[in-house]
Amino acid sequence: MNAPCSRRDFLRRAGNGFAMLPFFDAFARGRELAPKPRDGGGACARHHAPRCRAVIFLYMDGGPSHVDTFDYKPKLQQDHGKPWTRKRAPTQFQDDGATLGSPWKFRQYGEAGHWVSDLFPHLAQSADRLCIVKSTVADFSEHTNANYFLHTGHGLQGRPSAGAWASYGLGCESENLPAFCVLNGGLIPPGGIDCFGNGFLPAHAQGSVFRMKGEPLANVTPRDGTAEKRRKLDLVDALDAMTLRETAGHDAIASAMKNQELAFRMQTAVPELFDLASEPESVRHRYGMDDDYEPTRIYAQQCMIARRLVERGVRFVEVLCPNTGHDRWDQHANLRGGLADNCRMVDRPIAAMLEDLAARGMLDDTLVVYSGEFGRTPFAQGRDGRDHNPFGFTTWMAGGGVRAGASYGATDDYGYAAVDRPFSIHDMHATMLHLLGVDHERFTFRFGGRDIRLTDVYGKVPRELLA
Repeated sequence: MNAPCSRRDFLRRAGNGFAMLPFFDAFARGRELAPKPRDGGGACARHHAPRCRAVIFLYMDGGPSHVDTFDYKPKLQQDHGKPWTRKRAPTQFQDDGATLGSPWKFRQYGEAGHWVSDLFPHLAQSADRLCIVKSTVADFSEHTNANYFLHTGHGLQGRPSAGAWASYGLGCESENLPAFCVLNGGLIPPGGIDCFGNGFLPAHAQGSVFRMKGEPLANVTPRDGTAEKRRKLDLVDALDAMTLRETAGHDAIASAMKNQELAFRMQTAVPELFDLASEPESVRHRYGMDDDYEPTRIYAQQCMIARRLVERGVRFVEVLCPNTGHDRWDQHANLRGGLADNCRMVDRPIAAMLEDLAARGMLDDTLVVYSGEFGRTPFAQGRDGRDHNPFGFTTWMAGGGVRAGASYGATDDYGYAAVDRPFSIHDMHATMLHLLGVDHERFTFRFGGRDIRLTDVYGKVPRELLA
């Protein structure tokens, strides 16, 4: 006599039987019509020929002062110390002071004639590689919301990061490393690791955060022999596969299986990746790994590993900042000391990375993006600081299909607000995706009853920025 059959078992068996036959043809035709993954094994085909295959995002945590670095304003210098008479929007802390000229001198560099302050002596030598956008605008003036907006295109927690979209859509050219890697120099930004999260995308698209001190990832150093580890993983995979069949392919389980396999392969790849002793002494010196200033040494390590990740096929690398002891690039006071130390930290390593990428023939297909979540005010906060300013600030890009030496947009005479061709964070994301070969308007994910995209319902790609 057959064992009794529960209603649940009956429905499952019936659903997989004769009643399912009409769906097989539709399923097969759907697979034929679905976008085919390209070289990286992602979920979507590229919509046009890509100009780059990878992105390195240099995130300047806290909001660098554009009027002290890349946006030279003679009028600001002339009116230094005078009362600010123009209309101003509410600032974060309301302790507004007089007009504050930059304490640093600006000079023009390269054939492009880019204005760069004395804070970036090394990067200034690569001026002709930079495509500088002086009219970037953001929607938020508070760090946490501004960080979510910069990273995900949405000011609230829970949306996928730009890196997660790239990871999901285009996958990785390496079988041994994640598609989206975050290099943590010591400071996780306000908003936390959700800035690098997958949101509603599959779990495998989220960023993998690597530490610069100690073990890069927990348990990445093998404790068991490879053969024994392989047997354990095969057993776990078999148990997971059985559960996966019972749960009709639940994303969390499928992603866990995929991540376990990747973690096994990373135990060989990651130690080799972080072993920088194999790099020539001259290259390590150029990056600043022997610099007297520890934050420079840490950031040099990050920039060199970012280059090595891209070299190995990683799709999106985000580089976070080390701790200089000045509360990030958030100079509400002590502008001279704080901004100088932050620029000292990143100047030499970034310049060396651009030079290194170019020398290896990699800059043409690697897009480097530099940005904070907003800029700073041209008037003082208190006596010697600058408050948050989302109304107009500077970002730049290099390589990867952008116009080298170009300058786009402008702020007003004081650097307070964008007045020429405002460039939104949505425009930045649209441009990143376009250079990767993806149309931001067509790259969507169905969630909550609507087709959602990184750029929401906004974003354009300024053709003037493209080579």
